[in-house]
Amino acid sequence: MSKVLRTKPPKVLMPTMAEDKAITAAAKADPDAQPLTPKQLQAMVPLKALRGRPKSENKKLLVSIRYSPEVVSYFKATGEGWQSRMDGVLQQYVARQSRRA
Repeated sequence: MSKVLRTKPPKVLMPTMAEDKAITAAAKADPDAQPLTPKQLQAMVPLKALRGRPKSENKKLLVSIRYSPEVVSYFKATGEGWQSRMDGVLQQYVARQSRRA
């Protein structure tokens, strides 16, 4: 098999103005292919924004902290979600301390 080498880019055929008007009229006449309203266009969001975990109303801060190996080992041994459980224990502590004050 021999390869075909292209020296010129392929021609892009564009519809004439009359053809474009006919295509647009046919699309507008199709009840399943109506153009979007300005309100619908405004409500559109990029697909990227819909991916992943939903944004939490209760945002957490990213910090770097050092814990003793025993504390980390204990929480890791409780399985997946250990960081959230550790956060829960700290929140309980803060709530108890706040009541004392």
